[in-house]
Amino acid sequence: MNQLALLKGVGPADEADNGFPLIKTHYDEKFRVGWCYMQPDARPCFTPALMKSLMGYVRRLQLESVESEGQKFDYVVLASATEGVFNLGGDLNLFYRCVTEGDRETLQQYARDCIDLFHEFHTHFGLDLTTISLIQGDALGGGFESALGAQVVVAEKGCKMGFPEALFNLFPGMGAWTILSRKLGTAAAERMMLDGRVRDAEELHELGLVDVLAEPGEGEAEVYALIKKRNRQANSYRALRKVRDTCSSYSYQEMKDIVDIWVDAAFELDARDLRMMERLIKRQNRILA
Repeated sequence: MNQLALLKGVGPADEADNGFPLIKTHYDEKFRVGWCYMQPDARPCFTPALMKSLMGYVRRLQLESVESEGQKFDYVVLASATEGVFNLGGDLNLFYRCVTEGDRETLQQYARDCIDLFHEFHTHFGLDLTTISLIQGDALGGGFESALGAQVVVAEKGCKMGFPEALFNLFPGMGAWTILSRKLGTAAAERMMLDGRVRDAEELHELGLVDVLAEPGEGEAEVYALIKKRNRQANSYRALRKVRDTCSSYSYQEMKDIVDIWVDAAFELDARDLRMMERLIKRQNRILA
């Protein structure tokens, strides 16, 4: 059985019983890579349960780095076990319920949990490692934001990414501005966050938001090619990562302030906006079916 087959979830290397029910993980000892595949049990979006599993995995990595004599991981890859979908973004069912019921506290906590997870991946968990997003399907809204949070984005050709929040009169508030304004500039960031367009991986590669393009079905192989290349120049890449951390730094307070604005904006949505949100929920359910 080859290595990539094991990563797809068959054979003894699969660690589905990892204490985190909505993800499956695999540790590649040879390349010191942690693979984390999201496998939600319903619509492939960031439900509170999925985020709890992901944060649990992060905390385990951090704990292992403290308890072990040497760091175990050089790379952590976030991917999806759902065919054709990386992640469809925020939990629109939860958004809709919180807004219609006036439950600000629950929506505020959900939004804070989202940026906590984004912050951990973007700051590579406070560890000396590189985070990689592997996109092999649609990444929308918060799904796109989460992918952009990694140091390296690998995407297969034909994958679609974008921010549909503009369709129901909101904006992506869990990391989009933090990344896009620094990579594209403020004007281009605003356009992408508000135009509602879904772009393919090829266009995003030209813009510099996708670092590595892979042929369909070759995403994992491209990740390993990337790792081998970086390992040959490990000192250079490690130093440049520190430079980027220093020069492109942002404060957690920035994200907190943005997400508070996002929550306020959510409670300004009118009946027409909420009907559009309902239609998107139904569309997402059809995609899953």
